[in-house]
Amino acid sequence: MEGGTERSPEEVVADVLRYKGFYSKGGVTISGGEPMLQHDFVKELLIMLRSNNIHTALDTAGSIPVSKTSELIDLTDMLLLDIKSPFGDVFEKITGRPIDNTLDTLRYCEKTSKRVWIRHVVIPGLTDSEENFRALGSLLKDLKCVEYVDLLPFHKLGEYKWHDLGLPYTLTDTPEPDLSILENAVEILAGYGLKARYNH
Repeated sequence: MEGGTERSPEEVVADVLRYKGFYSKGGVTISGGEPMLQHDFVKELLIMLRSNNIHTALDTAGSIPVSKTSELIDLTDMLLLDIKSPFGDVFEKITGRPIDNTLDTLRYCEKTSKRVWIRHVVIPGLTDSEENFRALGSLLKDLKCVEYVDLLPFHKLGEYKWHDLGLPYTLTDTPEPDLSILENAVEILAGYGLKARYNH
């Protein structure tokens, strides 16, 4: 769906091919929401993109059981996997669900040698402590599939969406993390042999 208009995989691929010259060294990232929820559409799209030699990435929280998503993981070139916290209780507090499916997704990627970039939002008071970064490093350090850890500083640009849906937004008073916290996180993760980076 784009701008409220439904589009078929064929239409999406046609647009991608039309502008291919602008991203000759890039590809297509399928994100959402959670793209894995649109299994049939995403499967068809990945197959068509693959047949046109276009690199693909799936941006996912890994929240759906691997038994239902392994086919999509196998079809894509890489995963951008969102891990909100390495601690199960904090993960569930942020997302409202257990961490198990996300970890299963990560283990499946390791088993199948699927390239993974980890996305980790740094939220002051929740995921910005040294303990958090060390636990994340310990979780990822032995996984050959993990190429990068992208540290994403928390922001409130999407707060309006919660209000539009009539849902409570609990992070209104949460500030953006200091640059020093992000720099420290990069150093800590490097100590675990991980390539970490951030945009600020």
